[in-house]
Amino acid sequence: MGVQEYATGGRVTAAADDEAPMDLDELDRGIVHALQIHPRAPWTLVGEVLGVNPVTAARRWHRLQEAGLAWVTAYPRLSNTRIVVTGVLEVDTEPGVAEDVADALAANPSVANIKLTAGGRDLVVAVQARSLDELARFSTVLFQRTPGVRATRTHVSTGVPAEGSRWRLRSLDEAQSAAIEAAVPPAHEPPHAAEARGDTLDAHLLALLSMDGRMSLRDLSAVTGASLTTVRRRLQSMLGSRLVLRCDLARPLSGWPLSAVYFASVPGQYVEETSRALSGVREVRSCAITAGPHNLVIDVWLRDLRDVHAFEAHLSRKLPRLTVADRSVVLRTVKHMGRLLDHDGRCVGAVPFRYPEGPWPAVAPVT
Repeated sequence: MGVQEYATGGRVTAAADDEAPMDLDELDRGIVHALQIHPRAPWTLVGEVLGVNPVTAARRWHRLQEAGLAWVTAYPRLSNTRIVVTGVLEVDTEPGVAEDVADALAANPSVANIKLTAGGRDLVVAVQARSLDELARFSTVLFQRTPGVRATRTHVSTGVPAEGSRWRLRSLDEAQSAAIEAAVPPAHEPPHAAEARGDTLDAHLLALLSMDGRMSLRDLSAVTGASLTTVRRRLQSMLGSRLVLRCDLARPLSGWPLSAVYFASVPGQYVEETSRALSGVREVRSCAITAGPHNLVIDVWLRDLRDVHAFEAHLSRKLPRLTVADRSVVLRTVKHMGRLLDHDGRCVGAVPFRYPEGPWPAVAPVT
């Protein structure tokens, strides 16, 4: 038995089989890497690149997805502040209730990521809003109404030079990667700010694709009630400018089972240069430029607990202008880009994304 989905007030949750194998063979890893490059790559292309029948590739992916080991998600393009303003919130909770607070926050569609952490904060939460005003209202109202929250600190992100959609498993060789990359549709910026907001159809498509980024055009058309031609044209526009697709893998299967968050600073004139350098560091999963006491929040994946300080020392040697002011080891990731994760890092549900301040249509389970 794989993943079972059911709807709860617009929130889709799932129950994963506890016996699902936490292992990947070379074909599985090749498929995941191919979809990290091109999340909606046709199975004919994936099969050709990997030297297998397209039906075999599709069946393997379905098995991984059903077991909650890998999934494709869509979300608003974080690099475009006309679409979304991101806040990184540190949350202090009353003793013993951090996990309860995390579970309560996880139900909100504006909360993208939730990490239970050790160190100077109990939770690190990423929130997506339409504007600074909405972010302020959201953080105030949400945390006033969440029992167990003692204090919060908000870091407004002014740029995201590196984020998780760029991370690769590195299972394909150069020729295979190039063949997949050649089929990726080009991205472009929308010409008008109004196009960044989207309408009801855009919001519905985002909600559906945030649960299954490979949902077929035919199924998208059937669920939204829009024609196949309209869905195809709208999806091409959204994926080219306003949405990002990513293929994620349960972290224990990645070879990088541990995670940490570093709060760092660099002199203002070196922020862009440093953030670009960080984006090229293998361990860096994401990096946000923030306005606050620290101007960089760095999310990293590590192989061993001893690497928490070893990696920090490596950063100091590589980037001598960078000062790490604080760090927190991630005890557990509760929510990752809208996906609810269990203690093994498997996807066990999804809270559909929506355009901030935009319509949020009810979404039925996708099967």
